[in-house]
Amino acid sequence: METIRRAIDAAAPPLRAEVARRVCAALGWHDTLGRPKLMSCRVGLLRLHRAGLIELPAARNGNGNGRGLVKQPSAWPSEQPLAGSVGQLSGLRLAPVADRSASRLWNGLIERWHYLGYTPLPGAQLRYLIQSDHGLLGALGFGAAAWKVAARDRWIGWERPAREAHLGRVLNNARFLILPWVQVKNLASKVLALAAARVGEDFAARYGERPVLLETFVETPRFRGTCYRAANWRYLGETAGRGKCDRTHQAALPRKALYVYPLAADFRALLGVA
Repeated sequence: METIRRAIDAAAPPLRAEVARRVCAALGWHDTLGRPKLMSCRVGLLRLHRAGLIELPAARNGNGNGRGLVKQPSAWPSEQPLAGSVGQLSGLRLAPVADRSASRLWNGLIERWHYLGYTPLPGAQLRYLIQSDHGLLGALGFGAAAWKVAARDRWIGWERPAREAHLGRVLNNARFLILPWVQVKNLASKVLALAAARVGEDFAARYGERPVLLETFVETPRFRGTCYRAANWRYLGETAGRGKCDRTHQAALPRKALYVYPLAADFRALLGVA
């Protein structure tokens, strides 16, 4: 904590991004490619700030509710109804979000049409726009895995040391949006299959480490998880309703169904389970 406070005092200019850079350097907090883990650091610093343990510089951008401002994309997709089956859909593909324009579009789609709205994905992440020859169909995003989930950890066989050492090899499908005017049968499960086939390679290319397990949380009874079941994700049970990073053991959120999808046959060994 003293190291963090010194980094805050020394930050010039006094910006949260600069504090995160200094904290990563001071704590040796880097990914496998040697790059500072700035997003994870900023998430952690914000939690300490909100808990009253540190005082960060005032945020430069924000809308007062802790979610941050969502800059509008230069153009919204055409709301042309699209129906049929996925077999009739040509050119279905996942386009990685790789520039500022695509990032604004992804953020805007999620803020406007996803029931959870937009918040920055935690930690190392991948975002995709779902596209086809018929136009833009939706958005998909992966971020850091939940810190601790009883059903998942039992199923993997994780004890705490192995979980702490290998959690970075689990990715959370945090956002999945099919635009409301797109009514294509079996599209969602096909998109999940496309993601499972490429997310490992894309993540390794960006972060230097290949994930071996995907997870997601489906809010019930709002959704039934049909597309995940159809894409061969495995249902492990329900959460306790405590959120991704709960430390108080007090249920405060809706219960969610937990699904997982292994990306490697030997995923348990790769996650530190003998």
